[in-house]
Amino acid sequence: QVQLVESGGGLVQAGGSLRLSCTASGRSFSSYAVAWFRQSPGKEREFVIGIAWDSITQSSDSVKGRFTISRDNAKNTVSLQMSSLKPEDTAVYYCRGVVGSNDFWGQGIQVTVSS
Repeated sequence: QVQLVESGGGLVQAGGSLRLSCTASGRSFSSYAVAWFRQSPGKEREFVIGIAWDSITQSSDSVKGRFTISRDNAKNTVSLQMSSLKPEDTAVYYCRGVVGSNDFWGQGIQVTVSS
């Protein structure tokens, strides 16, 4: 069993930056593909950006060039660096870890971008 905990959320002005972290406990995270999703009120949860076990990354068009993802397997942590934030980035951000049939989600963390 893996538990994922997100941290680093909060309130930031448009154009600013914020760094989220997803830390895993319970077992090694290194073989997991990890992704960030987000959900804003009245909308479906959407994929934002992900990183495979071999550090290959993929991001949605809406955040390309603004968000980056990285992993530190020694710390069992995946980080999301968000820059040039826009009000439309406001959402609850969720971390998800997947390997084989194992699929775990964090509890989510609020990110609010003010205009």
